[in-house]
Amino acid sequence: MDDFYLNLLDWGSSNVLAIALGNTVYLWDASDSSTSELVTIDDDNGPVTSVSWAPDGQHIAIGLNNSEVQSWDSASNRQLRTLRGCHRSRVGSMAWNSHVLTTGGMDGMIVNNDVRIRSHVCKTYRGHRQEVCGLKWSASGQQLASGGNDNLVHVWDMSKASSNSPTQWIHRLEDHTSAVKALAWCPFQSNLLASGGGGGDRTIKFWNIHTGACLNSVDTGSQVCALLWNKNERELLSSHGFTQNQLILWKYPSMVKMAEIMGHTSRVLHMAQSPDGCTVASAAGDETLRFWNVFGVPEVAKPAPKVHQEPFSHLNRIR
Repeated sequence: MDDFYLNLLDWGSSNVLAIALGNTVYLWDASDSSTSELVTIDDDNGPVTSVSWAPDGQHIAIGLNNSEVQSWDSASNRQLRTLRGCHRSRVGSMAWNSHVLTTGGMDGMIVNNDVRIRSHVCKTYRGHRQEVCGLKWSASGQQLASGGNDNLVHVWDMSKASSNSPTQWIHRLEDHTSAVKALAWCPFQSNLLASGGGGGDRTIKFWNIHTGACLNSVDTGSQVCALLWNKNERELLSSHGFTQNQLILWKYPSMVKMAEIMGHTSRVLHMAQSPDGCTVASAAGDETLRFWNVFGVPEVAKPAPKVHQEPFSHLNRIR
């Protein structure tokens, strides 16, 4: 589905990739390259508008066009529950923080859902005026970054936000001039957040979350759809829409282009990173899913050569 605002790809900690196409969620197991269908949603409730693996790599949340979220056990192919009453319209973004599933809707609302309890809504964040299309929790689980179609980035603090406070966010970042879907917390600098703007903006911006200051802004020349940090080196990968439909590998903090990766024929809307951080899956509006050995393995950690075929031997490699 060629919709910039949705989040239809996620790679879980059990090394299984989930991708939604229309009303169906498919699972691809990277350990044996097997593919299975998890669920096809009824037309009245679909299409699927977001997918997100829980930290355990077994349970997965599925956001729907009808404002509901379903929770599934991938091991037994069994639906566990349906979360209702969180939103008034489609749920296009989700992010897990331990047992809390945070959902973002077209209604501009962000909701924390404790999936362990019946009355699952435990906190609501109000700040976006249009659809919430990006959500990312920091590694500590204390800060939540959100991006919206209102061109805003908000940073929320788990310990400070109160539903009774007139201003719940700790930072409202207003420098982007188009929708912000791409968000990525830096793995080697906990107070650093990267964000990417849509077609009218085209920039990647870097933020100091302690101060709210914009540290750098880079014009990429294209709509920024997704961002991923290399977990082992100081590198950032961006995926793009119009005009180039490519991926770009950047060196941080110089933001020198290390590689431009072509292959998709339409905008590269989604990226997901394998649990070991080495492989990136990208999905585009051309309905192709591609795998890239873009980050590689650090020299000190590279294993001895193996005789048998590796599960990712068919991937596009750039180094």
